[in-house]
Amino acid sequence: MAGAIMNKVLDLFGVDTSEEEFEDEDYEQEEQEQEEQEENRNFWNRRNKVVNMPQTEQIKMVISQPTTFEQSEGICDLLKEKKSVIVNLEYVNKDVARRIVDVISGAVHALDGHIQKVSNSIFLIAPYNYEITSDLAREEIKNKLSVSWLRNNNA
Repeated sequence: MAGAIMNKVLDLFGVDTSEEEFEDEDYEQEEQEQEEQEENRNFWNRRNKVVNMPQTEQIKMVISQPTTFEQSEGICDLLKEKKSVIVNLEYVNKDVARRIVDVISGAVHALDGHIQKVSNSIFLIAPYNYEITSDLAREEIKNKLSVSWLRNNNA
């Protein structure tokens, strides 16, 4: 309505308003088309967005059954390659087994790894990015405690 009054006033002064109306309409149509195109772009961008899934490295565990002291170096190399190793020392002389465990323990310490005794002759060795937790070890420690109040409160 305000546009109609303005057109009448402009007609009194002799200004041609017919071209301005067409220009306003064209401008409005262009604005609407641009808005629609932007909405379509946003819709398709959201819909077709591909998200890369992080791929995890395949975890490898090696079971080693060394028979000589020289094979301890190979176990340390596996630890350097960030592979966890289960070392079975059942078929090795007690003195050789002790030397192997000493070398492996040094490598574990140097590489910030973890070592866990599973049985008398089996050890689990893991690199720094693994964490070894054992409920069995906690139970053994709890049972060996002579302080009864600790045993009762944690049970």
